[in-house]
Amino acid sequence: MSESGAIGVIAVTERGRTAADRLQAAWPDRVRTFTGDRGGEALRSAFAECGAVVAFLAVGAAVRALAPALGDKHTDPPVVCVDEGLQHAVAVLGGHHGGNTLAGDVADVLGCSPVVTTASDAAAASPLDSYGADLGFAVADTAPLAPAGAALLSGRPVRLEHDRVWPLPPLPPNAAADTPPESAAALLRVTDRAAPPAGGEPVPTVTYRPPSLVVGVGSARGAAAEEVGELVDTALAEAGLAPQSVHALATVDAKADEEGILRAARERGWPVRILPAAELAEVEVPNPSDVVRAEIGTPSVAEAAALSAAGRDGRAAELVVAKRKSANATAAVARLHPRGRLALVGLGPGARDLAAPRALAELHRASVVVGLDQYLDQVRDLLRPGTRVVSSGLGQEEERARTAVAEAQEGAAVALIGSGDAGVYAMASPALDFAGDDIDVVGVPGITAAVAAAHRLGAPLGHDHAYISLSNLHTPWEAIENRVRAAAEGDFTVCFYNPRSLRRDWQLPEALDILAEHRPPETPVGYVRNAARDDEYAVVTTLQEMLDGGSADVDMYTVVLVGSSASRTVAGRFVTPRGYTWRAAAHPE
Repeated sequence: MSESGAIGVIAVTERGRTAADRLQAAWPDRVRTFTGDRGGEALRSAFAECGAVVAFLAVGAAVRALAPALGDKHTDPPVVCVDEGLQHAVAVLGGHHGGNTLAGDVADVLGCSPVVTTASDAAAASPLDSYGADLGFAVADTAPLAPAGAALLSGRPVRLEHDRVWPLPPLPPNAAADTPPESAAALLRVTDRAAPPAGGEPVPTVTYRPPSLVVGVGSARGAAAEEVGELVDTALAEAGLAPQSVHALATVDAKADEEGILRAARERGWPVRILPAAELAEVEVPNPSDVVRAEIGTPSVAEAAALSAAGRDGRAAELVVAKRKSANATAAVARLHPRGRLALVGLGPGARDLAAPRALAELHRASVVVGLDQYLDQVRDLLRPGTRVVSSGLGQEEERARTAVAEAQEGAAVALIGSGDAGVYAMASPALDFAGDDIDVVGVPGITAAVAAAHRLGAPLGHDHAYISLSNLHTPWEAIENRVRAAAEGDFTVCFYNPRSLRRDWQLPEALDILAEHRPPETPVGYVRNAARDDEYAVVTTLQEMLDGGSADVDMYTVVLVGSSASRTVAGRFVTPRGYTWRAAAHPE
């Protein structure tokens, strides 16, 4: 019996067993270690019993051991081999369905280098066999994947067809919807429509089935699964719809235990959605029934269940097959409309290794990336071929936000990027100001400039603190002044963003004057310019020294932190104590 979530780890040498222990410590609930002198037998056991395998064996030895057990590239578990010197983690099998990712994860734990040889990953292109997998896409027939992939990666013209726009990752520029059919070397098609007859396509054609359909079903008590199933199959076939695109069968709660419905769904691999009659009664349908209303409490089961399940989370849905009847059952089919996707991505303070892995993944995921020109320059090497970049300069924040939302409303997968965290003095709030409920929004946390600067200075944010922007371009100075005064009176450590520009050189001294009314002159102050970048510059000083002209080199690329009355300098580091009770006992006054 395969444990799909388990990672089988094969170790036959002392060094391999030590490394296996490190993986076990990193993933305690996932690793199953297979040891012994016969590595081939252990490898075959792990391959049969686990969802993925990491083998501390030579690639050649692993291939020879597994050769008799290999089945299908789309179903065999991923296998990663690590050499005896712990230098490389090689994705040997299943690269596109977890092997490449697993090689990277193993490399992160062991401190070695991942080795990925799949062609699309080597070219940084979206792999065709997992294209749209995170959206639930299924490949109708895997046979054309290899020739279509070869055409795509070789730069030959590839035609892209789709019934609706889904928020998919980018494809290389040679794949386009406007490629003439007669010049296309391959065809990629996204549709829930039934495939044309075999041999009807002149070029390799990969058909992706999106999870866009919901079948609604009602039945009399005791209706046979065969009758329900035949009605559903006929409804789909006569409408020219692909069963692979059905992502659920839906019915009313009164039928939750109806075995004919449940077995028909089970036989087709569809989950069942049970919906309350009161919810279905609110759904407008073309064919209501007073008889059904009197019996169940809703004028429609099949049509209403299909529309309600397809329209979850505020999604638009349409009825594509109206209610059909057999002697004891009814069926209808609804189609959901996909929504675009907007990822709000903070890149962190600047250093690549301080960007969240999820932020980098979103850049790979997006087909459109919108951002400030200087931030886009930092990440162009991470974008997949075919990604469309929309760049603008300083002062055009509203335009960037509107552009990103508009692109998502057109159905694209969009990443709106900025530095630090997208929600802290950045692009998340203006974008969400414009975004409605017609798009999906994903937020990716990032390390803020304040946090990066604080760690460079010591621990200035160890107790309550406030962030205040001193830019009065969008906020009146009177409001900023009131906030500074409130933070001063509340004895917060204060972090100032946007402290000074060429045209705004007076706000920081005024803010420091306000704080000085409530702080002793020796209060620690720290500032960091270009935190976590190559030209980072950090200073720990005092409030009095700042008032005496010590802030001359502060600019818009600088974060200024002013301590509370409890803050102090310890061994040259800026520290704001948390005020733990044990500290008073350990250091009595």
